[in-house]
Amino acid sequence: MNASNRYVPASAPISRSAMAYVLAGGRGSRLMELTDRRAKPAVYFGGKARIIDFALSNALNSGIRRIGVATQYKAHSLIRHLQRGWNFLRSERKESFDILPASQRMGDEAWYAGTADAVYQNLDIVEPYNTEYIVVLAGDHIYKMDYEKMLRQHVEAGADVTVACIEVPREAAKGFGVMAVDEQERITAFIEKPADPPAIPGDPEHALASMGIYVFGTRFLIEQLKRDAHDKASSHDFGKDIIPYVVKNGKAVAHPFSRSCVRSGMESEAYWRDVGTVDAYWEANIDLTAVVPALDLYDRDWPIWTYGEINPPAKFVHDQDGRRGQAIASLVSGGCIISGASVRRSLLFTGVHVHSHAELENAVILPEVDIARHVRLHNVVVDHGVRLPAGLVVGEDPELDAKRFRRTDRGVCLITQPMIDGLVP
Repeated sequence: MNASNRYVPASAPISRSAMAYVLAGGRGSRLMELTDRRAKPAVYFGGKARIIDFALSNALNSGIRRIGVATQYKAHSLIRHLQRGWNFLRSERKESFDILPASQRMGDEAWYAGTADAVYQNLDIVEPYNTEYIVVLAGDHIYKMDYEKMLRQHVEAGADVTVACIEVPREAAKGFGVMAVDEQERITAFIEKPADPPAIPGDPEHALASMGIYVFGTRFLIEQLKRDAHDKASSHDFGKDIIPYVVKNGKAVAHPFSRSCVRSGMESEAYWRDVGTVDAYWEANIDLTAVVPALDLYDRDWPIWTYGEINPPAKFVHDQDGRRGQAIASLVSGGCIISGASVRRSLLFTGVHVHSHAELENAVILPEVDIARHVRLHNVVVDHGVRLPAGLVVGEDPELDAKRFRRTDRGVCLITQPMIDGLVP
């Protein structure tokens, strides 16, 4: 098996010869009711964005101008967001943005059988773009990464596939594809979600986990997808089938995330988060309220692109003892009104209205939530459009909270409108 990569001069951005293919069909069931109405990539994050905006922004900021997004589970919210926020790429500039729902394109089955099948079913759309490389991306993680650096390593190494990787504790690695590498960063083994993840040599506490980011030569990938599609024993998945096959029969190379992670002067760590649980989602959003957060959303050199709603500025009203509109160590988005209420270490998305005498602390409030008078919220995530009744208290009585709402082991309460509707008057 020979890599089909051609030599590219150091001055030529490889990204302009690449397509980004984002896999955004997953439900994200560990986010519980947050994904009852939307796929995980469409879940709100950071005050304005959706989770998928990070992978898409990385592609755009890296110089990639051909982008496809494969959707599947409850895709309406995601598709609407993509149509509104990512419709600026222009075909006359050799740019494209394709939304690719599962649609019985190649047989009787409506759904994509696996992540590899989600690309295979759309080869008739991918092939005419005639790109040299394809960057396959998961659409459900929070990070900033320059894919150009990964593409360049792929070309220089003459690899068949390059897999982005990150060091994680061995116990956490059970939910990832885990790889072993040699001194030249060649992958010698790849195991999907192992019960006993192999440790990094010399570091028994950590394993090398796949980030679900792969670079292929386009022609090579098409050959592998067609071969895999005719393998009746395959589950048609990149992590379970395609990558292990290439590791065994070709040249697979690891790309450490630290090498291409984008950091502003304010960021000290190589930031990557899987916000796949309610606790992780709450924590990642609340972390943004820190004086110097681990993730810098204010980095103008690497902006997170998203749908820019037209909203008035945030508004704070009333200035009396016990009724003062204020927010401390918090992020408050456009269209919010803090009316004689106190907000501390919280993140409020667009259009939230907090009425007088309410108190919020460690709260993640999604768009268009209305919080009535005298409500007290601590350690909560409130879903989009919820109407909280006057006097509601959450976060002070664990037993009562567990009966009324989705309460995690760490004491974070997820609140949705059906839960509010089910409260005894």
